[in-house]
Amino acid sequence: MRDRGPSQVQFWLLALLIGIGAGFAAVGFRLGIGWIQRAIYGADDLTMASTAVSLPAWIVILSPILGGLAVGLILHHFTADGRVRGVSDVIEGAALEGGRVEIRAGLASAVASLITLGTGGSSGREGPVVHLAGVISTAVARRIKASPITGRDLLGCAVAGAVAASFNAPIAGALFAHEVVLRHFAIHAFAPIAIAAVAGTVINRSQFGGITEFDLSQGTDLAFYVELPAFMILGLLCALVAAAMMSAVFRADQAASHVMSRTGLPRWLRPAIAGALLGLIATQFPHIIGVGYETTAAALSGQIGFWGAVIFAGVKALAVAITLGGRMGGGIFSPALVMGSLTGLAFGIVATGLLPDVSGNVNLYALAGMGAVGAAVLGAPISTAMIVFEMTGDWQTGIAVMTAVSLSSALASRLVHRSFFLTQLENRDVHVAEGPQVWLPQKMRITAVSRGLEDDGAPPQAVLVEMVRKGRALTDGMRLHEALAEFERTGAAFLPVIRPPDTEETDKTEPELTAIVYHVDALRALNQALAETAAEEHG
Repeated sequence: MRDRGPSQVQFWLLALLIGIGAGFAAVGFRLGIGWIQRAIYGADDLTMASTAVSLPAWIVILSPILGGLAVGLILHHFTADGRVRGVSDVIEGAALEGGRVEIRAGLASAVASLITLGTGGSSGREGPVVHLAGVISTAVARRIKASPITGRDLLGCAVAGAVAASFNAPIAGALFAHEVVLRHFAIHAFAPIAIAAVAGTVINRSQFGGITEFDLSQGTDLAFYVELPAFMILGLLCALVAAAMMSAVFRADQAASHVMSRTGLPRWLRPAIAGALLGLIATQFPHIIGVGYETTAAALSGQIGFWGAVIFAGVKALAVAITLGGRMGGGIFSPALVMGSLTGLAFGIVATGLLPDVSGNVNLYALAGMGAVGAAVLGAPISTAMIVFEMTGDWQTGIAVMTAVSLSSALASRLVHRSFFLTQLENRDVHVAEGPQVWLPQKMRITAVSRGLEDDGAPPQAVLVEMVRKGRALTDGMRLHEALAEFERTGAAFLPVIRPPDTEETDKTEPELTAIVYHVDALRALNQALAETAAEEHG
């Protein structure tokens, strides 16, 4: 496998093993959160809100502070930027790094997120689990020296296994890997990714049984098709809610960074400060603690009133912004499900109250809202809809859910940069959303297309020196997109490559000529890379 790459049978076996490993990672992460929560609060996520009400305030306040302090120290020592890795980093790894993610920072992020969710953070478990699965596939890819295509496929298998095990949703796990991470539906990768998703689901069900995450025993039947316009309106409303939630997270991160910069506080204190704010909020609104499945289940069963749903949604959005803006760790998808169920419930109470004769159960609105906000946040309407169906076991409401999901996704993609994860990458100046024609030149270095100064047909050095004097040159280490922009600006057929003088070397004031790049070589390299990407996506 190291010399020739895995055969098809070997790759399917690797997919199975990676799916099993990702499944155990997801289940272990979930059990670890529950163990910490029971040790501190005496309850897990399914009973957290109702139990925390009776706890002493000092426990509710102190727990996220200490958890945030531990998170800050871990991230300070094991990551370069103090930032938790998540789904956006996995997407970046698939696009730009041949299916590899950071192992050291990824393991630290998983531990940090585990502590965050166990001690009172308000986020989700899918982000760290997806990246942890990526760490597993990266270790395998490095071991067998996998090609970029194989590395991406292995990463897709890991993500599918992790998502399937996290949500007990094998179909959604496979679709999530294609739609969100790989961002294509390559036929050659579908079978191994499906195998990994099934493996992850088996690991989940061996631990938790074959039950769905949420029980909709009261039913969610759609009364009449005349009710569908209400779900169209709900979809548009959910897009606005999702956009506001994402904007709150990004603004909170910017504000926190500004405050930390102005005050000069060490970065490892940032999660602890966020934890203090969360603790104060949790004394009045304990539903913000953890993933929030108890609140989601209550909304889906119609156990929350209109004003309760509105207030809970607002406070939850604030808590999620503090958690992620404070860089405590965790993911965004589970909070999006909470927000969606509360939004849908509040809307459904109004809609069924205005037109009771043509309205179905209010629970259906909560279910559709859950899918609509989740799809808008992920930018993945197909896999999100499948996650909702598989988590509830309710397949009879597809028309209503897909109506809300489609409109929510369409509107939200105009309000943010396509999804939460792609916006995160855009904020880090990683332009994956525009497609391979944009990010491939950002990945490729000009050294791959450079020619030597003594190459046959190379122009005289005096010509190159004159071009450098006129500012028509490339810098050693540039990326291909920078070189193409310079060719566009100058209209030159070739450009010299220079190495700037070392500022520590006082006797060296002129840049050093190192190579030549021809415009045709740069275009040929880009065309070849695009052709290989197209072959992978359609193979």
